[in-house]
Parts: sequence; structure tokens; C-alpha cells
Amino acid sequence: MSTLLILCNCPDEEVANRIALAVLESGLAACVNILPRAQSLYRWQGKIESATEIPLFIKSTAANYPALEAAIQKLHPYDIPEIIALPVERGLPAYLNWVAAETVQQP
Repeated sequence: MSTLLILCNCPDEEVANRIALAVLESGLAACVNILPRAQSLYRWQGKIESATEIPLFIKSTAANYPALEAAIQKLHPYDIPEIIALPVERGLPAYLNWVAAETVQQP
């Protein structure tokens, strides 16, 4: 089963915790790391913006990605939340097997 690392920035700890718990409780992810606040600089509607955000590192499977993306979009307050999925090409086999075992295969 193909493992993914999904990155998502949240506006505050409340949103980060809500998303993390929702994807874990639904079986869409095996693990979510909530990182310390980070300063984000980005272009939005023609202007350079700055905001503090809470990064999430979500470990899941490619099979669960569509449902995971939909869950994040539903819970996230941004019009266009950052949701980026990176394939995990290598990793400790036991860890990758654990990620697969701890996620619920979505139809």
C-alpha cells in the first residue's frame, strides 16, 4: 500500500487539533504531527500576505487521500487550504506497514 505524507497549515491550534482528531478518529490517518507555529509568507489575491500558522504532517495512504482531502476541506476555514500530498518512497518497512494497518481502507 502506498504511503503519503500530507502537509496542511492551519490558522490556529483549535483548527489543527480539530482536523487531527477528525482524521484519526475516522481512520483516514495513522498519525498527525502538530508542529509549532510557523510564519508563512504567501501571495493572495495579488498581494503578499503574512500569517502565523500551525503546520500538520499527516501520515496516511494513497487509497485514503480523496476522503482525507474532503475531510480537511470540510473542517478548514480557509477558502483554499494548503493540502499537499507527497509520496513516501522509502521508510522503515515496519513503520509503513503500521501506517497501512492503522488506516481504514476507504471505498
